[in-house]
Amino acid sequence: MPTGTPHEMSPVITGCGLAVSGLHDEYDLLEPAEAGVGSPAGADRDGDAARADAGMRHKDRASRLALHAVRRALAGAALRDPATTAVIVSSNFGNLDTVCDFTDTIAAETVTGLSPIRVPHMSSNVTAGWVAMAHGLRGPNITLCSGTTGGLDAVFWAAALLAAGRAEAAVVVGVEPDTAPVARLHREHGGGRWLDGAACLVVERPEDARGVRARAVIAGYGRAAGRAEAVGQATKAYDGPLGLWVAPGHPASTLDLTARLGRCSGALGVLQCAAGAARFDRSQDDFVLAVAGDDHTGAADGEGDPGGVAAVLLGRPGSGPGGRWSA
Repeated sequence: MPTGTPHEMSPVITGCGLAVSGLHDEYDLLEPAEAGVGSPAGADRDGDAARADAGMRHKDRASRLALHAVRRALAGAALRDPATTAVIVSSNFGNLDTVCDFTDTIAAETVTGLSPIRVPHMSSNVTAGWVAMAHGLRGPNITLCSGTTGGLDAVFWAAALLAAGRAEAAVVVGVEPDTAPVARLHREHGGGRWLDGAACLVVERPEDARGVRARAVIAGYGRAAGRAEAVGQATKAYDGPLGLWVAPGHPASTLDLTARLGRCSGALGVLQCAAGAARFDRSQDDFVLAVAGDDHTGAADGEGDPGGVAAVLLGRPGSGPGGRWSA
């Protein structure tokens, strides 16, 4: 999918799944902000997402959350071929608790105290690996750690893999766990609330989504040092009005997920796209624009991440310029 140049073959989102404390599904993302969601360590959590099912006890919290979100997303989507399905995970804190545990063990017992069985858990790609193995997904397997833009970057990577023929479908996950090391980092950098959860999108080529309802079209993408340029890239093929901005700290924003969930870090963009898909079911909007990142004009995303800005334009299936969305 060329940047900002959507067409009738643009990929579509066919499934959404959440494993977030206090939320049942993507429609809950559209509700007003309330206390108790996105709370710091020690708050009540979604028991289904947090429990240690058989085969899950040895996995880190981020991987458990991701696996539950993926399970929920795939419950409403039928993948054509798992062998050609990619897994793309966006997470900045991911398995930080495992890394800290390993370093503490080495400091106390040297490397002789480490279990060789747990060494693969040190990989930053471990969550993507668990998702692929759990569902037999043998396409490209990628983890992005690109700050608060990571979730929207992951959506673009999914679209690019499909456009390049590297995959026929992609499972996109944004996940951030609330563990002791993560909580410490947030508090040291001024955080008061942060996400404990995961969101998943199933992205497919429209011709492969027959029999499954398309929830949204991935219509454009932009990434730049500044917000205006990123938004311009994502929307340059469109002249019509946007139905909804999903963007933290922006005057035009009508849905700020960080106000509801706290800092979402690498999961933000995936959550935003899930909210966009829900919005199409609940409104007459034809386009939703998701924006994440900081352009040095202030910590718009609440995390002060100066890594740039990403934007994704979502379109309603069956709508668009001339009414020409083909899903």
